[in-house]
Amino acid sequence: MEVLHFVFGVFGNATALFLFLSPTITFKRIIRSKSTEQFSGIPYVMTLLNCLLSAWYGLPFVSKNNILVSTINGTGAAIESIYVLIFIIYAPKKEKAKIFGLFTFVLTVFTAVALISLFALHGNGRKLFCGLAATIFSIIMYASPLSIMRLVIKTKSVEFMPFFLSLFVFLCGTSWFIYGLLGRDAFVAVRYMPSS
Repeated sequence: MEVLHFVFGVFGNATALFLFLSPTITFKRIIRSKSTEQFSGIPYVMTLLNCLLSAWYGLPFVSKNNILVSTINGTGAAIESIYVLIFIIYAPKKEKAKIFGLFTFVLTVFTAVALISLFALHGNGRKLFCGLAATIFSIIMYASPLSIMRLVIKTKSVEFMPFFLSLFVFLCGTSWFIYGLLGRDAFVAVRYMPSS
């Protein structure tokens, strides 16, 4: 059982890395054209928050046997930070202000969760608080691409909703869902349910 848990954790890390790297084509296009065009920055900012909270949750002093959750989400946080900064640089003024405000909100929420869990909570209380925070914002992250759906319907084009991003969201979610089940960690399993 532990071997399977580890295998799905490694597979989850691999698929998550592909998930985090799948928008590089989009960001090369943004840099080349010096414009964010009609791409939305919201999914990247919400993914950053999810990565920060998940990386924190996976640390041994918060939840045991979840270091693979921390490693990939720490990597994801670094990658998403780069995407968000590129988006802020090339977005039009109004969009830039919106994404910067959301970015500030993300850093504030993460800092508050980390400080409260570190100084006010211990043991199961810390795990429960961090698990709930990560789960709530994971659901928001998986819902954030819905902001793109209006554009897809309006333009009758899936150009702004990349296929590989959708594919790796599914593969990643399935891997971590099974990892959570095998590790008997409801927070990991619920956060990454394939239907999310």
